[in-house]
Amino acid sequence: MKYTVKIGEQTFAVDIEDLNTRPIIARVNGEVFEVSPETGVVPAALPASAPVAEKKHLAAAAPSSTNGSGNVLIAPLPGTLVEVFVRPGEEVEAGQVILVIEAMKMKNSIRSVRDGVVKAVLASAGQTVAHKQALVEFEA
Repeated sequence: MKYTVKIGEQTFAVDIEDLNTRPIIARVNGEVFEVSPETGVVPAALPASAPVAEKKHLAAAAPSSTNGSGNVLIAPLPGTLVEVFVRPGEEVEAGQVILVIEAMKMKNSIRSVRDGVVKAVLASAGQTVAHKQALVEFEA
């Protein structure tokens, strides 16, 4: 779905892929963001008076599913890994579904937050995974 959003004097082109998947992948003026409505997108420590551009970049960082270096995709929630769609050596694009975690009888598509090549898959289908557990490692 494509939207045009005006905040103050700035206009943004927003493209949302699927509102029923978590996290929601949104492209704002070509930049990819993960949005988790259940947990919010702006850290609580950010003052309400912060500039819009600052909020946008911090919001994108808050729900990220990679570690600090960006080379490991981590589980955004605990559950059972039910499907893995990638193998080592495979190229992936940002936004591509690479695995599915079932939590509380709901299937959650987990998407890559970056383009890259899969170095290792660190969990397998049927395995229970913990919140923030490393799932996929990317080549540097």
